[in-house]
Amino acid sequence: MTKKRTPLSGIGHDDSVDSDAFRAAMQGVTPLKSTPRHAPAQPKRRPRKHKSAGESLDGIDQAMPLISTAAEADSGSAALTFQRGGVRDQVMRRLRRGLYPTEAELDLHGLTQTAARDRLADFIARSREMGRRCVRVVHGKGYRSGARGPILKSAVNLWLRRHMDVMAFTSAKAIDGGTGAVYVLLRA
Repeated sequence: MTKKRTPLSGIGHDDSVDSDAFRAAMQGVTPLKSTPRHAPAQPKRRPRKHKSAGESLDGIDQAMPLISTAAEADSGSAALTFQRGGVRDQVMRRLRRGLYPTEAELDLHGLTQTAARDRLADFIARSREMGRRCVRVVHGKGYRSGARGPILKSAVNLWLRRHMDVMAFTSAKAIDGGTGAVYVLLRA
């Protein structure tokens, strides 16, 4: 059952009359400059300034200082967790459960603090440049540290908290290293 449209009584519609009336109404109007419609522009990434070797060492000593004892960061065998302001609790739950795929891994076992710090800073910078969002850092549990406690674990905890590209981190699931590794969520 289709309905036919009937013209309104008393008004005659003719296409040529309508178009003539439109042209007459638009006479003297200048059209707006049109811009091509396309997808919204993506924000441009600012190019990173690469520092010389001397500048980077001074900055890294301030941003990621070496620690003398595990007591300075006091992490022991406890699980590590950190969440910068603006990171939602739901994101932290997913990170803690290992639901974000880890796109790269760095193993710091057996390194000195200085070597570990340099490798960690370089790893984070390279991961950001490559657009990685979630990485895993294995720092170990400090079993060979003796009475001093887990020095490297404590240092990584401090360094990651102070690194501005790190949005959040949490100790990994047991299958990925447990309290001897962390999942790190990097700034997009």
